[in-house]
Amino acid sequence: MLIRRKSTLSQVCGEVRNPVLADSPEVVLMRALCDGRTADALALFEEQKQFGGPSAVDAPYGRFEGKNAIAGFADGWLATFGATSASVQPVIQTRSGGRSVTEMDINFVVDGQINQVPMFVVGDLRAHHKLDEVRMYCNFSQVPGLTPYRKPIFKPAHLEMGDPALLTGAVKVYYDALHHVPGVDVDRIMRSMGENCLFGGYEPIGVEPHPSDRASLRKTYEHMATYIPKWVGMRYETLIDDGVTCVIEWVHIVTDAGVEEGNRVCLSGIAAYTRGEDGLLSSIRICDYAGYEKQIDWSQTPIGKEEAFSINRVHTFPAGVGSR
Repeated sequence: MLIRRKSTLSQVCGEVRNPVLADSPEVVLMRALCDGRTADALALFEEQKQFGGPSAVDAPYGRFEGKNAIAGFADGWLATFGATSASVQPVIQTRSGGRSVTEMDINFVVDGQINQVPMFVVGDLRAHHKLDEVRMYCNFSQVPGLTPYRKPIFKPAHLEMGDPALLTGAVKVYYDALHHVPGVDVDRIMRSMGENCLFGGYEPIGVEPHPSDRASLRKTYEHMATYIPKWVGMRYETLIDDGVTCVIEWVHIVTDAGVEEGNRVCLSGIAAYTRGEDGLLSSIRICDYAGYEKQIDWSQTPIGKEEAFSINRVHTFPAGVGSR
């Protein structure tokens, strides 16, 4: 069957050193969704999480809490993507700390052709191969009619950037150099990457994959240095690190300057950083909607524009907080 849109995820991941467990609950869930087996999908959840609160699926287009809502989500899965059928192609899996993340291509059959949609699927695991919650991430352009706003999934305990001491190795060096006061250290970022580090995997429809040669990557980070941390910082809310790949779910913290000068708004996102055999970063894969804020249709969002711009907003980042 002709592939109309081909994902670059498997190319960007490079050599996968960890096996993908086919019976991992988030993979089982996605296969059930794509096969139209709603009952099997629901069997992976209880009504309540093991330690309180409704079980949930958080998708790019909405949050579904409780088994009735999850059933509605499952029933509408294929139609949401305009597909008549779909299949799952796992690419890379990261498991630690009671969570499992599988990055996968979903092969949606649309008008007789395949649209490959790369997705992060994060499962909060519970006993007996079940799930408390699943969070899915893909580019907004891959979901027909979706506007580029993802309401923050997590509510930070306090409005400070994530502490790099929670990270290790090249990932720690990368975050410390990119997201902490007084500013971006491009040289240090480049030293955290291997010579052939690959970047991308979750590009919007119609956008060419980012060149991964070192000169192009340096230009990308030099551009980021013009607005980080002046406009935006990162607060990571989950860390799933198996020693090879570190997956980070995060929310933005946005300064007044970020709102007023850059039209930035707090969004949820996810990124994966794979270490090569030399301990340096061999692949960086980021899925968020940053840079597309001007395209947001506020009549299509779950909350209003004023509320969205108030979330995780600070006046500025203090010079002494998170400094290197």
